[in-house]
Amino acid sequence: MLTRFRSWWRQRDLQRARRREPIDAALWSGTLARYPFLDDLSLAERARLRDLVHLFLDRKVFTTAHDLPLTEDMRLSVAAQACILILDLDIRYYDGWSGIVLYPTQFLPRHRYVDAMGITHDTEFAHSGEAWLGGPVILSWDDVEQSGESDGMNVVIHEFAHKLDMLNGNSNGFPPLHADMQRERWAQVFSHAYAGLCATVERGHYTPIDPYATEAPEEYFAVISEVFFERPDVVLNHYPEVYEQLRLFYRQDPHTRMLRAQLHASAPVNHETAAPARH
Repeated sequence: MLTRFRSWWRQRDLQRARRREPIDAALWSGTLARYPFLDDLSLAERARLRDLVHLFLDRKVFTTAHDLPLTEDMRLSVAAQACILILDLDIRYYDGWSGIVLYPTQFLPRHRYVDAMGITHDTEFAHSGEAWLGGPVILSWDDVEQSGESDGMNVVIHEFAHKLDMLNGNSNGFPPLHADMQRERWAQVFSHAYAGLCATVERGHYTPIDPYATEAPEEYFAVISEVFFERPDVVLNHYPEVYEQLRLFYRQDPHTRMLRAQLHASAPVNHETAAPARH
């Protein structure tokens, strides 16, 4: 009975979101085509993503800074990339906050901290994105537009990975795991991979992912999530154990999805059975 009620409630929310936040078909198709990791989705996955985007747009409030005009294309671009992380989870993973702020370009937030000597410092340096605990996600639109180049760098995925990480409180690279996952295994795999990356960077050697991941365990989780969705082959080839943990957490297998899409794209067309063109 409870399961049936929850299903009814979700459908009611979805129907309301579809009415309040309709999605233009041409904009939707353009958004999927712009990002290869979305374009690889199956028809069923595209339908689930679209439903999540309806709900996301209905629940989140977009604002801009420095007179940046806000368009539906911008909202849809951010929403689709944010929702790929929760494609097989639930929109409730983004509960507890509502704001998304778009800056035209990188911004300069000021941070204050007290060092071990008790001295207060103010720091200020350019950011392409920022996620606040219980607060908004802030993004540079210039950097959002540069996403989708399949280079493993995606500011939307990065910041929304931080939001998932924060479901346990302050981000620390240890998001709330599912009941069928082992905390000890996650800690072992990520600690080993993070330490190895830090050692590689300290030696000045090439790293297959952005060295920014060495800043802290939470940055490693956000960076490796970017690569997991944009370049899953890189994570699988260089960090197979990390890939497996991310596959279990996100409940997705982007590498298999990518191979399936490549196979479909390379398959020869049977002109004898192909449907005639419609004019």
